[in-house]
Amino acid sequence: MIKEKINPANSVGVVKTQSFTFESLKLESGEKFGPVTLAYETYGVLNKEKSNAVLIVHALSGDAHAAGVHEGSNDLGWWDSFIGPGKAFDTEKYFVICSNILGGCKGSTGPSSINPKTNKPYALDFPLISINDIVNAQRHLITHLGIEKLLSVVGGSMGGQQVLSWLANHADIIHSAIPIATTIKHSPQQIAFNEVGRQAIMADAHWKSGNYYDGPFPLKGLAVARMIGHITYMSDSSMAEKFGRQKKGGAEPFKFTADFEVEGYLRYRGDNFVKRFDANSYLYITKAMDNFDASGGRPFSEVLRGIKAKVMVISFKSDWLYPAYQSKEIVKACKLAGIATTYCEIDSNYGHDAFLLEVEEETHLIKHFLKKIFYAYEVTGAYGE
Repeated sequence: MIKEKINPANSVGVVKTQSFTFESLKLESGEKFGPVTLAYETYGVLNKEKSNAVLIVHALSGDAHAAGVHEGSNDLGWWDSFIGPGKAFDTEKYFVICSNILGGCKGSTGPSSINPKTNKPYALDFPLISINDIVNAQRHLITHLGIEKLLSVVGGSMGGQQVLSWLANHADIIHSAIPIATTIKHSPQQIAFNEVGRQAIMADAHWKSGNYYDGPFPLKGLAVARMIGHITYMSDSSMAEKFGRQKKGGAEPFKFTADFEVEGYLRYRGDNFVKRFDANSYLYITKAMDNFDASGGRPFSEVLRGIKAKVMVISFKSDWLYPAYQSKEIVKACKLAGIATTYCEIDSNYGHDAFLLEVEEETHLIKHFLKKIFYAYEVTGAYGE
């Protein structure tokens, strides 16, 4: 079954999720929180100089499983098309790391984790966290792995927010950054979509102010939140091409069933999402995204001034959730700060989902960018300008 899903020639194959626990993390709120466990996976081999490490940071619903498959399963990693021999993140050259974020629900400490003080799930006793807190936890992991400096930090959407946090707060330990389809801070519209999703969860009778872990779970509310999200991830043209106004066969007219193909698709995505995600994690993570401001209230160019890391920003023309103008704001700030910056706007019809789907174009761009930086190090011992 696994062999049917992966090509051994360019796959990382069977992988294992690992975990790292550290005693405590000082949050932006000032609270000291711990212990903290991060689930993570690695692909490829860390070289002798420990100079080839790339950190992949995931989006809202992602996890540590970015590539390959787990033993006895066919669950391809969420960015498998990009990670492996000969791919964008060539595991014959680079040591690739991906961790589930703080606040998540796939092995890292989050609201569904057991609070050692009560021996019950944290639920809403879990502290409010920020994107910077998430990144600070990742830095603990990088130190644990014995890596002093990352070749690159890469991520799309909320992952892109994490990349900007790395750039603004930890530029001393990264050589480059690739923020994809992201923003310095959320617009009112982006906050609004997240708030509707949160309200859908909290309106579910089973949510019970977050104390639902004895069951039943607020599945309907979480499914609706995911349906709202999926609408924003696609473009008008990609929806028209994929679904049109096609109706499902056998549906009774004028009843409140999923008559249209697009209705059935959204219900399917919502119903599947609740099998793998925690409603409270959704609340905490979306709130962290909305509160994030990489500029800290200052001109972002001032925050970035003096940084030597190289940056490549990627956006997509049909992405209306994180429109290209927001990526251009990042580019402008980087250039004003004197950072060597490349900007690429890909002509794609996939909308925001393009960062997961435009494999060929993104691979070409990422390969070239990383090669330029890493090749100079191999030859001269100094990273490329």
